[in-house]
Formats: sequence, C-alpha cells, structure tokens
Amino acid sequence: MPDAKELILKVSDLSIVFGGLRAVSEFSCELYRGELMGLIGPNGAGKTTVFNMISGVYTPTQGEIAFWDKRGKIHQIGNMSPSSLNGVGIARTFQNIRLFGSLTVEDNVRIALHSRRTVNPVDVLFRLNRFWEDEEVMIQRAGELLSLFKIEHKKHELARNLPYGEQRKLEIARALAANPSLLLLDEPAAGMNPQETEELMKLISFIRREFHLTILLIEHDMHLVMGICERLIVLDYGRTIAAGGPDEIRRDPSVIKAYLGEEALHA
Repeated sequence: MPDAKELILKVSDLSIVFGGLRAVSEFSCELYRGELMGLIGPNGAGKTTVFNMISGVYTPTQGEIAFWDKRGKIHQIGNMSPSSLNGVGIARTFQNIRLFGSLTVEDNVRIALHSRRTVNPVDVLFRLNRFWEDEEVMIQRAGELLSLFKIEHKKHELARNLPYGEQRKLEIARALAANPSLLLLDEPAAGMNPQETEELMKLISFIRREFHLTILLIEHDMHLVMGICERLIVLDYGRTIAAGGPDEIRRDPSVIKAYLGEEALHA
C-alpha cells in the first residue's frame, strides 16, 4: 500500500499538440509513493503519449510534471531527457519491445547497470583490480535480476532469440537494473497468453514490494488491471473521463460507453 500520502509524481494540466492536433488535453494526476495505478482507455486515447511526456520522449506543449526522488528532492521533469530521468529514478518499458537483440540476455541487463558502476576511466583503460571487482559485482547483480524473472539460465542467449513472453520479462528486468523508484510499464502483458498474464500479475505485485516501487501502467487486459491496480485513470480522445478505484471505474457509465462495454457490469 502507498505510504501516507507521500507524493512521488504530480502532473498538472499536461497537453501536447502535434501539427495542430491536440493529442492530450489538460491531463492531471497525483501518484503517491508505493502506489500501483493504471492508465486505461481505447486505442488512440493518448495513454502512451502521456507516458512519453512523463519519460522525456516528448516535451509537453503546456503543463508541468513534478517528481520527488528517493531523498525527497523535487525535480521539474517536463524538459528532462530520458537519460536524466533515469538518473533521478524513473524507468520505463515500451509497448513495442526495445531490447538489444544482437546482445546477450545478460549484456542487456549489464548495460542498464552502467549508471551504478564505481570505476573510473583509468581503471577501465588499464584493467586495474578495481575494474575486475566492479565487473564481478555487475555480473552478480545481473544474475540476481534474471533469476527473479526465471531467465538466468538463458543469460548467454541472444535477446532476440527469447520467446516473446521472456523478452517482456527481460525488458522489465532491464528497467529495474536502473534502480528506479517510479516504474512506468507500457502494456506489459501485450502478446502474452492467459497463463503468462497471470504470472505477470504476481510478478508485478512482487517486484513492487521487493523493490519498494511506485508503478504506473498502461494495459488493455482488464483482468490484470482490475486485479492489481488500486486506482485507475481513464482517457478518451486525450481527455480524462473518469478516475477512481477499480469497482468505481467498472460501473462508471461514461467508461462503459467509451471503453469497457456493457459486459463489464457483469465481470
């Protein structure tokens, strides 16, 4: 459960315009430390665009995004780059998997661990003892993350050769390697079968507790969303049409009309 109303993210009146088209209009939300919140809506509703603004892929046309790091320092992140956001504690996955397919599973995670290295250029250039000690720590840490996702036995395989569901797991493992406090998951269950989705639900709940994470996710699988999210925000045509708990959202007439359908009342 979230800590007692300790803000980690505050989005205020966020909008973005592409060539005259307003893709997202005056989106606002508050996310509290330790919370797991979902962002849902029909295709083209603006969900991934919101993620892209929060994660530095897009610069908002207007609005503000404030983020509180692990030390409680506030950052205005609306104009920050993805790498800078990673440095303050925000990591994300993508709807379309973005792994380094020609690298091994282990190396995909080790790359994400780069910001946690303690060596300097001299250590690396002359392969001093400190370099080898740091290498061992990185290998161990990568192995721990891969074990968590039950893919350590495939650490020497190329990432592109993994089954789709395991590629999804690797992408989440790579995001966790950056040691974030806020994790953005963009359709983590996309392409998964029901059994894999059920396992993913348990895994998301586990890593949230294990890594003391705050999680914001986009997902179309309503079983997953309703099963693990404490609050939901619903977008339609770039605007928020509802916000609240899963039961409240499931019965909201505007959400049923725009997205869920009448069968949601009996789910």
